[in-house]
Amino acid sequence: MPGYHVKFETVTVGGLHYQIRSLLDLQQYADPHGAAERAGISPASWPLFGHIWPSARILALAMHGFDLTGKRILEIGAGLALASLVIHRRAGDMTVSDWHPLSQTFLEANLQLNGLAPMKYQPGNWAGDNPGLGEFDLIIGSDVLYERQQPEQLARFIDRHAAPEAQIIIVDPDRGNRVGFCKAMAHLGYACSMRPAGRVMENGAAYKGRFLNFSEA
Repeated sequence: MPGYHVKFETVTVGGLHYQIRSLLDLQQYADPHGAAERAGISPASWPLFGHIWPSARILALAMHGFDLTGKRILEIGAGLALASLVIHRRAGDMTVSDWHPLSQTFLEANLQLNGLAPMKYQPGNWAGDNPGLGEFDLIIGSDVLYERQQPEQLARFIDRHAAPEAQIIIVDPDRGNRVGFCKAMAHLGYACSMRPAGRVMENGAAYKGRFLNFSEA
């Protein structure tokens, strides 16, 4: 046994079904070799990667019909990487990035569940250098601003890995750190536009949040 419990659920995106292996609940913690501790992941935040959050559903639906032509795409703080699975199913040039030591394990399991080929994965440390990651034309993320130090770290990380004329799309459930993140991005030369996301998700649940779109000013 891996030390944690999982469940299997069907998530619908754009009318298509995705089989997802996720954590059974958010009361999980298993770090037998200390990988999460070394990565700075606390027991309280350890299970957050393993849940399909509402903002992830919103981002995945947006990517279901997004123009992917000629774009090298990165999902940051991907967790279970639902949006990446959608893009990969559409044959997009997709790379998944997360700092949780189990994110890649769950990604590989979900690729197999959906009969999809392997996908590129790179650990993403927002506070450090990631020399093997490269640059991307489209950087996406959902609900990535839930800790106080994240706006500055994430803005610098995005700037390091954004290709010239890159587009950045973040789905945010109106967290308080949004303002600081937009200011940090503006300081690095990015213009921001915001628009409300749909008030109802595809599964019928209500959603309150917005799309943050950034491009070089």
